[in-house]
Formats: sequence, C-alpha cells, structure tokens
Amino acid sequence: MIVVVTPNPAVDVTYRVDEQRVGTTQRVRNVDRRPGGKGLNVARVLHAEGVRTHSVLPLGGAAGAWVADAVAALGLDATTVPVPGETRTTVTVVDDLTHPTMFGEPGPSVPPGSWSHVDGAVRAALGPTAPDETVALVLSGSLPVGAEPTVVVPWVTDAVAAGVLVVADLSGPSLLAAADAGATVCKPNREELAEATGLPDERDGALDLLRRGAGLVVVSRGADGIAAHALDDVVEVPAVPGVTGNPTGAGDAATAGLVLALSRGADTALALRTAAAFGAAAVLRPVAGEIDHDAAHRFLSALDPTRSPA
Repeated sequence: MIVVVTPNPAVDVTYRVDEQRVGTTQRVRNVDRRPGGKGLNVARVLHAEGVRTHSVLPLGGAAGAWVADAVAALGLDATTVPVPGETRTTVTVVDDLTHPTMFGEPGPSVPPGSWSHVDGAVRAALGPTAPDETVALVLSGSLPVGAEPTVVVPWVTDAVAAGVLVVADLSGPSLLAAADAGATVCKPNREELAEATGLPDERDGALDLLRRGAGLVVVSRGADGIAAHALDDVVEVPAVPGVTGNPTGAGDAATAGLVLALSRGADTALALRTAAAFGAAAVLRPVAGEIDHDAAHRFLSALDPTRSPA
C-alpha cells in the first residue's frame, strides 16, 4: 500500500473552450469536476495501475464533503480529517491552441489543532496494525496559506522511522522541511527547486537539499525531461518527444510513476524512465489524475537514461 497525503485538496474544475480570450464572455464547451489536489491526482494514477492506496485528506465545508463523496465514488480508500473553513476550488481553462490557464484558490486556514489530527491520521495509515503493507508515503502539493511548513516533519519522521520510502513532492519552505527531516526523495520541478533554495542553478539547489538530509533529489524539467541528483552523480532521462495535449497533472503522474517504480525496487534509472513515461502519458488525457496506460508502457521502452559524475 502507498499512503498519499494531500495537504490542500481541491474541487478541480476543468473548462474546455474554443479559444481563451481575456476580457470577453466565452462559452464553455464542457465542464469536468473531480476531486483534486496533487496528492489525489497521484493516488488516482496509482489506483488505475492496480496499486492499493490510502489518502489522507483534510477537508472542510460543503466543498470538502463533495470531495469526500467523490473520492469514495472513485473507489479510493481515504481518511478524511475535518478542518474549519471551506476546501478550495481550482479552475483550469483549456483550449486546443494555448497552454492551459489554472486559477488556484489558497485553501482554508487550518489551525494547529487540526494539523495534529492530520498527524494522527497519517500515523494510523502508516499503521501499527499492518506495517509490512505500507511501502511508501507520498506528500504532494501545496500547504494552505498560513500553514507552518514544519507540519510535514512528523509525517516524514514517522515514515522514515518505520522504514517506509518517503517521496516529498512539495514546494517552498515545506520542501526544505521535508529534506531536513530526511525524506528519501524530494521531487520539485526546476522552478520550485530554485524558489525553495534561492539557488538558480539546478545542481546547486539539489546539493542544498541533499546536504540537508534528502536521500535523492529528482527534478522535473518539463520539455527537458527529468533528472535525479545524488551527491556523487546525476542520472538524466529526456522527455518523450512529440507528445502534445493537456500538460495539467503531468507532474503528478510523473510522481506516481516514480514512487511506483521505487516501491517495487527499481533502480534510479528505471524509476526516472517510468516517471517520464507516466508524465508524457498524462498529457494525452483531457484531465489531471489519468494516464494513457498503453502509451505509458510504450514510452517506457523508448527512453534511455544517461549517468554523469558530479
């Protein structure tokens, strides 16, 4: 089982329009509403691949109740933690001509007492009742505005103490906190890495996280592929060429592919190939949280990693 924590879940709304135009009234061709947040996108991809997952979701208000019902309808196992305020909504506007535009609300203000309940839910999901079943913990997405970045620390330390693989797909100070706590893998994209560390050079930023305590730093590079930084070497995999579509959620699918491969004992090169293949296969789907399964496995065989000394 893979436990997935989504600190800031959302109602994900996707509008498809003929053409995005600022300052005009536009008719929406179709609307898709799904339970979202980066962690839930990861869980949905893993679930579709036949992997048992357990999501931990702090949820509030009517929107939170909708997310809980929608998660259950998808057949995803989850623990919901009630929090004050209203679970956020994100709106993504997609057409066939331009890059998608996403509007993300900040999320509710979650008090410290509620985070302690989230701690308990994560601890229970990692599970004294069946510790051998949990092979990985994924922390994915933003924190609500105002949340202390250190809320992620007990999640990381509890999992590490239990011998569980921890993949932290976080940003900003929470990414640094996860590295300080000894996350097995930190997985920012290039922009998130530079923002969190204050270091524009990718290698310098990765070394900062490694020296803080991260075991490996995997950096998504978008159209330039993906790379894994260790203290003594860098493994790189190019992006799948010629793939077009909706890139929303591609990074989450890459995280799912990465953790799936690592949890099954894959080496770094195979894990990166799987991440790149899953990310590209997500672009072929109209909404986040899905991949084209056949394409993912076809892409996997076409990618060749390279390794260079640091």
